[in-house]
Amino acid sequence: MSTGTLTGTTVTSSAAPRASKGPRRRTARRVLAAIATTVLLVIVAYPLIWLVLGSFKSQDEFLNNSVFALPESWSLDNYATAWTEGNLGTYIRNSVVAVFPSLALTIVLGVAAAFALQVMVWRGRNVVLFLFLAGIMVPAQMILLPLFTIYVRTGLTGTLWPLIITYTAIGLPLTVFMIATYFRGVPREIFEAAALDGAGALRTFLTIGFPLIRNAIFTVALVQFFFIWNDLLIALTFTSRDDLRTIQVGLLNFTGQFGQVQYGPTFAAISLNVLGTLAIYLVLNQRVMKGLTAGSVKG
Repeated sequence: MSTGTLTGTTVTSSAAPRASKGPRRRTARRVLAAIATTVLLVIVAYPLIWLVLGSFKSQDEFLNNSVFALPESWSLDNYATAWTEGNLGTYIRNSVVAVFPSLALTIVLGVAAAFALQVMVWRGRNVVLFLFLAGIMVPAQMILLPLFTIYVRTGLTGTLWPLIITYTAIGLPLTVFMIATYFRGVPREIFEAAALDGAGALRTFLTIGFPLIRNAIFTVALVQFFFIWNDLLIALTFTSRDDLRTIQVGLLNFTGQFGQVQYGPTFAAISLNVLGTLAIYLVLNQRVMKGLTAGSVKG
């Protein structure tokens, strides 16, 4: 009896510390996760906050005060200067005119090509798909000079058409590759059932294929939008006049002679650019998350 009692006492005394360690470990993990999340949030958010705070500072504050000091006033003069004297409105208009037609052409042509290459069965589709994928490997710097020569001979320079054509051509390979991957995750029985019901290729694409991957299309469109909107190299190559410059090229105008920079208007212009794109991402955030996880589970 005494042995059994001692054994039972021993078991009970060793299980109690184990039971008490579980909540402590979970609490420690939560604290570490909270600390790591806070550190990451500060690393990501602080540069944006510092940028917005800098847009309210004067040139004298930038040159004489600490870089971490708060603005002495909250005047919007830098934003007014960036909009009027810096022609920010003209640059934003040019970006909108060049970006959204390019994005629309890239998505419409890319989704249609991906549907034809992945869903439809026809001879030579693997070769065409390989050619699209090969386009991803071509650096943009290699095609700028030949394209510039073609645009000069065709008389397209002095307009925004070179930007629209170039952005569409560069965006198509990646769009076709990503959308074809999403189409590969859709069960073939759906398209076969539509064919048995008498639906043609165009009707199957518009009423079945396109709605099934609409969240993936939003994701790809957002990726292409950020690439085109933030482009500097292509826009700088094909826009020779100041009234045709996009916002990324226009920001270079805030650097004056001998490298002198008007920091306040420059920070204000960059803040408007960043906050605009951030607002678009926040609006489409949920659809982007759904598009990223669309291929993870097959139904």
